[in-house]
Amino acid sequence: MTLPPRKVAVLGATGSIGASALDVIARHPQALQATVLAAGGKVEALLALCERHRPEHAVIADPACFELLRDGLRARGLAVQAHCGDQALVELAGSDACDTVVAAIVGAAGLDSTLAAARAGKRLLLANKESLVLAGELLMRAAHEAGATIVPIDSEHNAIFQCLPDAHAHAGLKRILLTASGGPFRGRTRSDLGEVTPEQAVAHPKWSMGPKISVDSATLMNKGLEVIEAHHLFGRPGLPIEVLVHPQSLVHSLVEFVDGSTLAQLGLPDMRTSLAVGFGWPQRIESGVSGLDLLAHGKLEFERPDLDAFPCLRLAFQALAAGGTAPATLNAANEVAVSAFLQRRVGFLAIPALVEDTLAALPPTPASSLAALREADAQARRHAEQAIGHAARTLRA
Repeated sequence: MTLPPRKVAVLGATGSIGASALDVIARHPQALQATVLAAGGKVEALLALCERHRPEHAVIADPACFELLRDGLRARGLAVQAHCGDQALVELAGSDACDTVVAAIVGAAGLDSTLAAARAGKRLLLANKESLVLAGELLMRAAHEAGATIVPIDSEHNAIFQCLPDAHAHAGLKRILLTASGGPFRGRTRSDLGEVTPEQAVAHPKWSMGPKISVDSATLMNKGLEVIEAHHLFGRPGLPIEVLVHPQSLVHSLVEFVDGSTLAQLGLPDMRTSLAVGFGWPQRIESGVSGLDLLAHGKLEFERPDLDAFPCLRLAFQALAAGGTAPATLNAANEVAVSAFLQRRVGFLAIPALVEDTLAALPPTPASSLAALREADAQARRHAEQAIGHAARTLRA
């Protein structure tokens, strides 16, 4: 079968997922065209991508960088229309400039463009986990009403997507098992983690990711956010979602059925596989990733996560159980805490402490609207920042 042509917007084009998406796109020039490339503030990197992929539109989120982008495109003789700001992202994601959107903007900043793509009925390759954590019910409802196709790009959710390709496959589903590499500090006790540096935390043993996601992996918050994502993508009331630490990162997730069957998706730890599934599904297309040689890799190990050393995972389960605005509060507090850690304003163990303090201080309210969720997000950020400031003043006193 021939893959139907797709016009692709890559939102977060200069990040690691964006790079992987553009690699897959370049392998299928007859079917896939990058028509929109968007970045946060890396103008030179975005200009280099425009030279290589020749999109119709380029967007820089930071308005202060617009002139550099516009003039850089002109200097290179590129017929690419320059845009800036979040509104431009939203308009392009929902326009006929694309029919497929790779949502790879990190953090809550990616929510508006992701929702715009869902409301416009796009094929949405979802790598922005915060969209589901912050507004999962709203996003899934918008996608359903508009007939959008959501293909999750996180390897774990993509694995579940492949194991549960349609509604029929969900019949008899007993539980979902998400795998986790364990991050760079797997096996360490809580007392071992007090002196962890940002450099150590971003050195993931399996994946090449941005600093924020790498820190989330080190704290296991990344897995906690993925549990909340899995609930919105595949869950139903009462369906258990569990986490297994699997250091080889070859089994990406599993699903168990009531008859005792367990299905798993295996592959090398390379995001291009998930992206190729997203671009091609239900067809399979070449991704540039080699097949898996199990004899060469040897044994596969699994263990329970250590919730004492890595309490962020426990906090995410608690926020999911609490419901309402609790996941939005969790996500916002974590973003503030991770940013402070990367800036060396707080230590590694302060990340879960700040998140737990914020969840305790701000009880959940109904997630009735995007406005309510944004307010919960803003309140959580204010509280976490104030807690960091108070701690700094106490240390100076």
